[in-house]
Amino acid sequence: MNRTAAVASRRLIATGLLVSTVAFAKPAFSAPAAPTREHVETIQLVGSMLQRYHLRDVRIDDEVSRRLLDRFIEQLDPLKLYFLSSDIAQFAPFATQLDDRLKRGDASVAFQIYDLYLRRLGERVAFADQLIETDFDFAADESIVTDPDMLVWARTPAELNERWRKRIKAEVLGLRLEDVPLEEIRTRLHRRYKNIAIIRGQPEADEIVESYLSALTHIFDPHSSFLSKSTLEEFRISMELSLEGIGAALRFVDGKTVVQEIIAGGAADADGRLAVGDTIIGVAQSDDAEFTDVVEMPLSKVVKLIRGKSGSVVRLQVEKKAGDIAEYGLTRQTIELKSSAVSGRVIETNERVGGGAIRVGVINIPSFYRDFRGAQANSPDFKSTSRDVRKALAEFEADGGVDAVLIDLRGNGGGALAEAIEVTGLFIDRGPVVQVKEQDGTIKSHADRDPGVAWGGPLVVVTNRLSASASEIFAGAIRDYDRGIIVGDESTHGKGTVQNVLSVPPQLLRFLGQRNERGALKLTIQQFYRVNGDSTQNRGVPSDVVLPSLLDHLELGEEYLDNALEFDQIPAARGYGSLGLVNEQVIAKLRASSAGRIRADEGFGELSDAIAAYEERKDRVETSLNEAVRRAEREALGEELDEADIDPSLAEPEEGAEEAESDDIAEPEIFAAGYYNDELVRITVDYVELLNPATTASR
Repeated sequence: MNRTAAVASRRLIATGLLVSTVAFAKPAFSAPAAPTREHVETIQLVGSMLQRYHLRDVRIDDEVSRRLLDRFIEQLDPLKLYFLSSDIAQFAPFATQLDDRLKRGDASVAFQIYDLYLRRLGERVAFADQLIETDFDFAADESIVTDPDMLVWARTPAELNERWRKRIKAEVLGLRLEDVPLEEIRTRLHRRYKNIAIIRGQPEADEIVESYLSALTHIFDPHSSFLSKSTLEEFRISMELSLEGIGAALRFVDGKTVVQEIIAGGAADADGRLAVGDTIIGVAQSDDAEFTDVVEMPLSKVVKLIRGKSGSVVRLQVEKKAGDIAEYGLTRQTIELKSSAVSGRVIETNERVGGGAIRVGVINIPSFYRDFRGAQANSPDFKSTSRDVRKALAEFEADGGVDAVLIDLRGNGGGALAEAIEVTGLFIDRGPVVQVKEQDGTIKSHADRDPGVAWGGPLVVVTNRLSASASEIFAGAIRDYDRGIIVGDESTHGKGTVQNVLSVPPQLLRFLGQRNERGALKLTIQQFYRVNGDSTQNRGVPSDVVLPSLLDHLELGEEYLDNALEFDQIPAARGYGSLGLVNEQVIAKLRASSAGRIRADEGFGELSDAIAAYEERKDRVETSLNEAVRRAEREALGEELDEADIDPSLAEPEEGAEEAESDDIAEPEIFAAGYYNDELVRITVDYVELLNPATTASR
């Protein structure tokens, strides 16, 4: 996965903690537990529900069986670094049996494959540790294949060893190019592989079943998946923006669970004893329960122990920075994830980019979240994107008003369909927002039925190739109504499907008391279309004004995902029309003005050079392991090129914090200054002046 895609996929682990992973002290491998009777029932239910409810006409047969076997193996070893060709041949007889086994709820083949994977993982990590101490010859003229599609499974251990020698050499070279000292390089890489071992080396049966069933669902489309109970809880937290826990940011450092930050307003903050730098070495679930040792325990398992129902007590055994051991009892509570919510600020354009005194209200929407349980319970203060956007607009008005509103959807992967409709309704009076096609081909139009608008002035929507799903519904409606302009990458992601989260077993069986919930099936059940009749599938929503972006040159769109649905069209919805705030003349002038500034801007110039260099190299399937060659290429590509230079909202966390939500620990500045964001401000100013040259905010 490229760096930008990795940044976009980072998410908060659903616990009472914010977490990052750095390193572990030693590799640990344990064979996965066997599937239980509950797993058997879950597998049978998922297979049945998939065939009954998926948008496509799904039939689980021998062909699906073959694809399932291939996909599950690929999920474990996508770069062909662990399994040998003889290992793959060992499982070939199961190629046409998995469909029948699914009907019986039999996942034993998945457990056999995973068991062998763990053995190979242990061998490879041990070998990597030896290679890291090697003195490599970086003047040698050799290269490494970087495209796994160009590789076949290694036939012998010696062939696999050579593949790993080049892999470790490439990793060492990468750090040498950053002028990291040799001893530090070796320390980092030893930690990296210990980290891999601890994360992958102790799987639970639920994790294996989840991976196996998700491999099955991904055969039919890239967005359907099975959510285990723990993953389902994470999903709920991401939608509700609240969780129950102690309120501490943790990360693993050399096998220790260390407190990185105390979250304001949480249980740990109110108690006052737990401190940054403390190491949690034991967890107990009540005042009189025994402590569970959590040293060298994977992050997800530590999290499960600490997380719990609001009002319950968890006891922590803590090693203080001075070396003393202390025990703290904390009462868990509900914690709001404010930094993952809508945020806004007013920009004075004369201070930011010069020119006239125009005020722009910027609203960042990280996702279209909605507390469904709170809404169903008629809670008066349940969290939702539309409510928070309305509050931000009201705050702009209370602060003296604004001349334009800029909605930032970069990196917003979507969320609740209802929220996309309601947020759109804040900017249009009423009318259809999106059309949805059901499994049987029926078309239904979903409309904003709430009269009036929260903001009726100039509107700019910023998107990129990572803006997907609900973001595309909103952007598409704004464009179709000529309500505002779309600015950013050439188009959005292109995800034009709707997923529903169905409990496993379905609600009816649970109502009858036959089974308890054991997860959920996130299933593609509908396809959505813009009100003009176009699907966003694969093509996305194009921008009116396109800014240069490396993301447009990476394989990030829906079109690059396996098993994605095709683009199609339906008739336009009734009841919508142009609001007259956008026309081709306005767009042409905005494009021309922006293009002139971009040609003269040093930051965009460096970006364009880097994009050209990247385009020249992107189709290469091999990378040189010669240091002189790589340094020359690095200089040509632009050593300082970073996604943050292209889009500040996609800045990567610090080294060693691969799963950190660092922006949930220290909130970044909203819409930080930089050549890209400043150009967005200038485009917004141009738009305001084109609509009404005399416009100023009412103070």
